[in-house]
Formats: sequence, structure tokens, C-alpha cells
Amino acid sequence: MCVGIPAMIVSINNDKAFSAIVDVEGVRREANIALLADPADPLREGDWVLLHVGFAMSKLDEAEAKSTLEFIRALGSVYDEEVDALRGQDSA
Repeated sequence: MCVGIPAMIVSINNDKAFSAIVDVEGVRREANIALLADPADPLREGDWVLLHVGFAMSKLDEAEAKSTLEFIRALGSVYDEEVDALRGQDSA
């Protein structure tokens, strides 16, 4: 099963359009942030996003991100599969 998982933005890559490094449970990966490119509300380091197949799909507040992570952890194998899939990608 593929689910979106909360990730915290660690850095914005200004040298590469719509790119950021995100952290999911200590696993860091590059993510595409083009879907959230909003000059009126730009993403910043420390912001939380919902990550799905390498794309930031929506912005979350910290409480919502932590609550969602807690829920996903409770799913057991679904959560483990998502984090394992992230670990299997080339590191950022």
C-alpha cells in the first residue's frame, strides 16, 4: 500500500528548481516541492509536508504531522514498508 507520510523540510535546494531535502524518521531524501510553490506562503526549513512518491502534496502544521505519524506507526507493517522504501532509495 502506498500512503502519504509526514516529512519535515530540512533544507530548500535553491540551485535546483522545486527541490528540498526532507526528513522522515531520520531518513533524508530529496523531494519535489513544485505542487506547493506559492509565493504568498513559501515553504521554509522546519515546515512539515505530506510526502507521497517523492512529491510534497500538502503542507501540514507540526501537530497534524505528529498526529498523522502516530496514526501511521499504529498501522504497523504499512508504516514500516513506507520507511523501508525510503531507506532503499539513494540517499540525499
